[in-house]
Amino acid sequence: MNKLYLTIALCLSLTSNTGFAKDETPFAIAIHGGAGTISTASLNPEQEKAIRDKLKQAVDAGYRVLDKGGDSLDAVQSAINVLENSPLFNAGVGAVYTFDGGHELDASVMDGNTMNAGAVAGVKHIKNPIDLARKVMEKSPHVMLYGQGAEEFALTQQFSLVPNSHFDTPPRYAQLLDAKASIIETEQNNGDDYQASVEQLTANYKYGTVGAVALDKQGNLAAGTSTGGMTAKRFGRIGDSPVIGAGTYAENGVCAVSATGHGEYFIRYQVAGDICAKVKYQQLSIIQAADEVINQRLISAGRTGGVIAIDQRGNIATPFNTEGMYRATRSQGQAATIMIWRDK
Repeated sequence: MNKLYLTIALCLSLTSNTGFAKDETPFAIAIHGGAGTISTASLNPEQEKAIRDKLKQAVDAGYRVLDKGGDSLDAVQSAINVLENSPLFNAGVGAVYTFDGGHELDASVMDGNTMNAGAVAGVKHIKNPIDLARKVMEKSPHVMLYGQGAEEFALTQQFSLVPNSHFDTPPRYAQLLDAKASIIETEQNNGDDYQASVEQLTANYKYGTVGAVALDKQGNLAAGTSTGGMTAKRFGRIGDSPVIGAGTYAENGVCAVSATGHGEYFIRYQVAGDICAKVKYQQLSIIQAADEVINQRLISAGRTGGVIAIDQRGNIATPFNTEGMYRATRSQGQAATIMIWRDK
């Protein structure tokens, strides 16, 4: 009997309160498909089901990588690929249109273990921009490549280019026509004031991004973000998604963040990096840090959006100050949680 009690005591001493072995990192992943004016009335049951199914497919794809002991970067990339290949989200094949009727895509990825990062901006012929962003990180001395140069680099990495029309979808084109009509009307009434015309666009036109953050069994954090940008954007506009510290950030032992919102303000307020800085230097929890930035600092600036964030223990935060944010999470040994609004 004494040996039995000794064995039980030893097993208990090696197990944390969460049920994981003392030296085992509880892996987890979170994804988002963009924030904005997402009301229950704007989605019919078929659309809502399709979106939830695709979010689950994406988070499960990343989870499988982690469950097999794979790297957090691979999990992030796998999840984002699913979303880039779906016309339901503003990334890859579902990318919004520029003012001139084309598509310009941005993406970035960051490795919390090495602090390496890669990004591409304004690419027009890359099927999965997150894949090229990772190649920039791993196979070039640079962090960000833009436009034609990025695509020339892609060819050196054996990427196949796709026609820009690959990203065409009828719903996004309808959005473009609506946005252009609104912009033209506002400019006519305000003396060709481009700033005013863009400011008055609703969140439906400004927001739309996909992203993922993950913590693997080795304790490595990673983050990635991919987007088609802003509907009817002009002049080669680039938002926060490819900007390290704004739309994407990861640092081992601290946190990983992917953002979605009004990109110009996420750049100005260094949203992703600021959240991690609060965790690192102020010792805030990931939930406190993310809430302070999204629901206090951004709101005080009159701007909106959201993030997904994960810390070194696998705790996840998904705050947003818009009507909704497409998101999904899955932690070790648990089923996926899929949500659109605050309570469901």
